[in-house]
Amino acid sequence: MAEVFRREKRVRFSHCDPAGIVFYPQYFVMIHELMEDWFTEALGTDYAALVRDHGRGMPAVKVECEFLAPNPLGDVIAFELTVARLGASSVTVQVEGKARGMACLRATVVVVHSSLKPLKALPFPEELRASLERFTRA
Repeated sequence: MAEVFRREKRVRFSHCDPAGIVFYPQYFVMIHELMEDWFTEALGTDYAALVRDHGRGMPAVKVECEFLAPNPLGDVIAFELTVARLGASSVTVQVEGKARGMACLRATVVVVHSSLKPLKALPFPEELRASLERFTRA
């Protein structure tokens, strides 16, 4: 059984458009923040250190997202992240968001473990790969 990474995020004023609901690009910011937290808290790889000290990153190369219900200011979105596919240097994560008992967001994001200079794909280190496998659905 694959592990699931869960975090809640409150919708802030800065996330919203003039209609008082989340402006859709802000969901992508929230998803990336969720991924950073997942790396740091669940995978044992400090995301900031990965970028700052090791010159590596996890840029998104493909994003698919369904916006299922609007989220107004003050909503608390419960995000869940799992791994749908694990490659040599890429990982496909699935993110689901729920608020007020309803699904509001479903996204699939492919990110690639990369060096920053030059920007090129790198295989996952074995320790990180083992951590990623814990979240991989069979």
